[in-house]
Amino acid sequence: MAQSRVIIRSIAERPLDEVIGEIFSFCNVSRSVGPGTKVLIKPNLCTERADMKHTANTSLAVIESVVKRLRDLTPHITIGESDGARYTVEQAYETNGIYGLVERYGVKAVNFTREEQVPVPNEALGKWSFARRFLETDYFITLPALKTHATTVFTGSLKNQWGCVPRNDRLVWHKHLDRLLSDIAALVPVKLSIMDGIVGMQGRGPINGYPINANLLVGGVDEVAVDATSMRLIGLDPYSSGHVRLAAERGIGAIAEGDIGIDGDFERLRVAIEPAVQDWAIKLLNLFSRSEFITKTFIMNDHMFYPIRSVVVKMRKLIG
Repeated sequence: MAQSRVIIRSIAERPLDEVIGEIFSFCNVSRSVGPGTKVLIKPNLCTERADMKHTANTSLAVIESVVKRLRDLTPHITIGESDGARYTVEQAYETNGIYGLVERYGVKAVNFTREEQVPVPNEALGKWSFARRFLETDYFITLPALKTHATTVFTGSLKNQWGCVPRNDRLVWHKHLDRLLSDIAALVPVKLSIMDGIVGMQGRGPINGYPINANLLVGGVDEVAVDATSMRLIGLDPYSSGHVRLAAERGIGAIAEGDIGIDGDFERLRVAIEPAVQDWAIKLLNLFSRSEFITKTFIMNDHMFYPIRSVVVKMRKLIG
């Protein structure tokens, strides 16, 4: 395998736009994107909660800086995301300032869940569907947030594409998650990945943890290498995350340190974080979500879920 290249830059002492520009240059974006290129941007907007957006979601500043750079290359720019289990994309867009960005730059923001769907064969599921806009894009950009994850150890570039599955009950497919994430990566290859580690999340991510505040960005055209390098930056073993390891085994990208060339001061930018712990509550949730009946009747039903969650919170305080 030819060596993948990843760029790491701190934004603590430099303007964000300047760093994004350097990442664009490093990844030769201008050679691939021209006036007729259809670009699709997938940020991580995994919550509509205003109190958690700065820690759990890709920052608006990163999304806007990327859009500004792209507008110099093509007018065909779309931001896309799917509905979450308890919120719509429209709510997430509103909370995270995406609609204002759309007005400022004349780009589009779509809800994959409401777009025209195209069925795609899949070995694990038989078939599933994706938005035609996602499948037919020319240049796919993923903008994940640097976060730990209680189920998958880490959530970055590869895991961000789970939000391209256009259904809000995708939790029922978590039993196939590692395989499905690499299937998505093979179906629509990422052309540019920029990991937003300005804040990021440690502890019980991807939503209920607390800030990392790494003040850095990690970029590359190999999303596996970006994930693996980002994991090492925060003290996690890339091989401990099943979906990252499987994607590497399937030849989607590089995971081994010797296969990844790093441009940046890796040692100086390393951050010690608290990893996510898969406690008894998470294990039970993962077990119950294997049942479509339980998922739809209890987990997806707010009238059932919130009382149960209240009991779980109290039990966590009592027994840890």
